Amino acid sequence: MSAVLPALGQVALLALLLALTVPLLARHLARTYTSEDHLAVERVTYRVLRVDPDADQHWRTYALSALGFSLVGVLALYALGRLQQHLPLSLGFGALPADGAWNTAVSFVTNTNWQWYSGEAALGHLMQASGLTVQNFVSAGVGMAVAAAFARGLARTERGGRVGNFFTDLVRSVVRVLLPIALVAACVLVLLGVVQNLAGDRVMDTLTGGTQVLTGGPVASQEAIKELGTNGGGFYNVNSAHPFENPTPLSNLLEMYLILLVPFAMAGAFGRIVGDKRQGYAVGAVMAVLLSAATALVTWAEMAGPGTAPQLAGGAMEGKEVRFGEAASALFGAVTTGTSTGAVNAMHDSFTAPGGGVVLFSMMLGEIAPGGVGSGLYGMLVLAIVTVFLAGLMVGRTPEYLGKKIGQREMGLVAAYVLATPVLLLVGVAVAVSFDAGPAGVLNSGPHGFTEMLYAVTSAANNNGSAFGGLTSGTPFWNSLLGLEMLFGRFLPMILVLALAGRFAAAPRVPAGAGTLPTHRPLFVVLLTGVALVVVGLTYVPVLLLGPVVESLS
Repeated sequence: MSAVLPALGQVALLALLLALTVPLLARHLARTYTSEDHLAVERVTYRVLRVDPDADQHWRTYALSALGFSLVGVLALYALGRLQQHLPLSLGFGALPADGAWNTAVSFVTNTNWQWYSGEAALGHLMQASGLTVQNFVSAGVGMAVAAAFARGLARTERGGRVGNFFTDLVRSVVRVLLPIALVAACVLVLLGVVQNLAGDRVMDTLTGGTQVLTGGPVASQEAIKELGTNGGGFYNVNSAHPFENPTPLSNLLEMYLILLVPFAMAGAFGRIVGDKRQGYAVGAVMAVLLSAATALVTWAEMAGPGTAPQLAGGAMEGKEVRFGEAASALFGAVTTGTSTGAVNAMHDSFTAPGGGVVLFSMMLGEIAPGGVGSGLYGMLVLAIVTVFLAGLMVGRTPEYLGKKIGQREMGLVAAYVLATPVLLLVGVAVAVSFDAGPAGVLNSGPHGFTEMLYAVTSAANNNGSAFGGLTSGTPFWNSLLGLEMLFGRFLPMILVLALAGRFAAAPRVPAGAGTLPTHRPLFVVLLTGVALVVVGLTYVPVLLLGPVVESLS
């Protein structure tokens, strides 16, 4: 009981912080994406980019703009990695290998932030600050922009498939939302002890007469947007388990708060954009239910800790920081895999088999609890359409969502979205186990070793970025495979979402009738939760049986 009370206390405090601030940010986000005014700094940015911020783009143009902008980001980041030894503040580090530079560029542009390298031993400050941190902002902005376009498509009527302006949405996301919050968060993190400087390695004398090398850098500025933008790439190899990135339980709580803030606020903003705040509350409630369930299961698994050693220690402490303990580590694990963040404050490879299975399953759901900034919202809305469609079949009526009929073409796009990530994931795992180069990097044998590979592909295909550990992924095989998983896992669903938004924006609005399913009531929350667990979750039962389930039973 003494261990349970602090666990409940931190969850309650985190929930209170979110309850107080999410509605405020939701209103700000809704104004951001519906305002017709441009700030001075935004107008300068549009002139530099040579775009018309008031042009209302067709969904195809919107999608091409997002893809083109991201392609430029991949090329720029790849060049930085390959030319690092010639750049200032390189700290003497050489160029990244071609496959590693490709993987890193795709990783950060897709908001995945998977890292095959140790940040403090491979990248200089310029690459960290001007390359990775910049992509942390703009990749998050791309996801938020697409979510805004989808909400706008549902809110509009007979607009010819026009869903807004990508560059306007992107710039506003960064300038009005991400930059101000990240600036404040970085200052708070510095006050809490997170490192922020441009120093290189410092050799310190220890109390025992030896020496120790301490690596500094612009950590707090990257840490703030890493969490706020649900990015996850750490400045150091052990990510948020490192005391320079996450020194105290208070900084740990702040980082979890930053991870959850924007995804939950996006749900609230959606309700305001479509003109019915209750719709946002319903979507947010499903997100909260799924996150709460995952948190409870992971916390139980890690604090129960089957085995003699964990029982004697009072819980499974292997791979966890003493300053956090099992409860804070379990909560962080649930938060980071329920979103698309990928930051970790403990090694998931050291989680118990049930705990590791839960965080893996959270990613497989599509990271909709509450998901990444933007991607979590549009992922949940697609499942809401599936729910409405299934309910319509039960009563023999053409389904509709927010006054938009769900016809054959709409369901074709929805089906393609629902199947895209599972196909990428399962094919990727099959490729990994079919070639000698895949299992060659696995540390453990048996079901746990299979889980290490499964987790890596799942993390890449769902644009999470967290690592299970125990897998040597910095090889040409894994860098190439995971790079492709990240690339298609990000942009294929995004294109389908924008196509669906265009269909809705061009459609007339149908008045609600007697057979219309109310999508703002508790019944819909229950149905949507069930669809998320059954329609999506059951897809992965066979592959989960081969890994964490077998390991749990053994």
